[in-house]
Parts: sequence; C-alpha cells; structure tokens
Amino acid sequence: MRKSWGLTQKILTGEKTIETRWYMNRHKPWGVINQGDTVYFKDSGEPVRLKATVSKVVQFKNLTPQKVATILKYYAQADGLEVDKKDIKPYFEMFKNKRYCLLVFLKDPQAVEPFEIDKSGFGAMAAWITVDRINLIRKKP
Repeated sequence: MRKSWGLTQKILTGEKTIETRWYMNRHKPWGVINQGDTVYFKDSGEPVRLKATVSKVVQFKNLTPQKVATILKYYAQADGLEVDKKDIKPYFEMFKNKRYCLLVFLKDPQAVEPFEIDKSGFGAMAAWITVDRINLIRKKP
C-alpha cells in the first residue's frame, strides 16, 4: 500500500474497514478471495506488519463513471478515504474509467511480528499476491 496514504495504520485502528481494488480488467483477488480468508498488509518497501480477516466480499462489474461515484459515495469513508467531497474528487478521477471494483470487508485487524516476503514469480510490482499459506512467501530470517 502507498505508505504516504497511511492506510495500513487506518486498518489497524479500525478506521479503514474495507480494502478496495479498482481494475480495467479483472485481476486477483477478483473471484478468488472469500469470507474467512486472512489478508496480510504492508506498505510499499516495508515488511508485512498486520493482518485482518475477510468478513465479506462484494464485486462490481460493468462500471460507469456514475456507478463509480455511487460506490465512492457509500464506501469511501470505510475505505479510509477522506469523505469531504473536494477530497473525494481525486479518487473519482483515478477510478472513473475503471470497469471493475472489488470491496473486501475487513474485521479483526491485528499487528503481526514484521516479516519480509519473497515475491519471486509474482513480479516485483505485484500489488496483491494470493497463496494458500503465508509461509509459502515468507522470507526466512
């Protein structure tokens, strides 16, 4: 996650209870994330520092700018975004032409002992990695 946005801290404090993903084309975790899954979070360039449990997943497809605006209106605050209309505008500009939106509702956020992950085979810029067990990508100390 973009460290400057402070979203991982907002997840930990419960201020951010939804993680959103916006896509032109469907990418993981679209269609593979489910209620009860564990999601680990890290800021870019930092170790993993927290985890949360997925309480619900909602997927939107065939988005239009109007649908994007509606999603932002209802979910921006829970997503940890500023809710003042002038502050939402940059997010609308980023997402208005996306075709898919994934809402991952989070519960029980917990700090974890920081650990590094090995992204080999996933691409250095992978924003979301799906594995059956976190130990598959956890770097050994």
